Amino acid sequence: MNIGEAAKASQVSAKMIRYYEQIGLIPPVGRTDAGYRVYNEADIHRLNFIRRARDLGFSVAEIGNLLSLWNDQSRQSADVKRLAEQHIAELEQRMANLRQMTDTLKTLIACCAGDDRPDCPILDELQQSDEGLAERQKRSGAVIRRQ
Repeated sequence: MNIGEAAKASQVSAKMIRYYEQIGLIPPVGRTDAGYRVYNEADIHRLNFIRRARDLGFSVAEIGNLLSLWNDQSRQSADVKRLAEQHIAELEQRMANLRQMTDTLKTLIACCAGDDRPDCPILDELQQSDEGLAERQKRSGAVIRRQ
């Protein structure tokens, strides 16, 4: 089947299929004389695996690890379980961070009159420098993200 049919069968866009091939999540597939990719049922099965892992929030690197374990018949299920447990811990940390950001925004919104005056504690907080960051974070419960 061609890439469009593979995309439809796996519910993974053609663009993502090409990306997954480029980064090595799926092996290069056969091509026709005209250079079109040709996918088989095993490729679709692998794409479904990747899609389902992405739906659960696994990163590309984590999916690579899961695929390695999936293909390794001598794997130990404990390795797979450990990966899933680590992923849950990361998800729970993200959820806690999101709850903290929500609480901070709710506090700032409650402090904002929302009227026709220009004073706005939300904008005041956003314009603050990183100096005194820990103190403001403690007072507001803000989660400060750094890149």
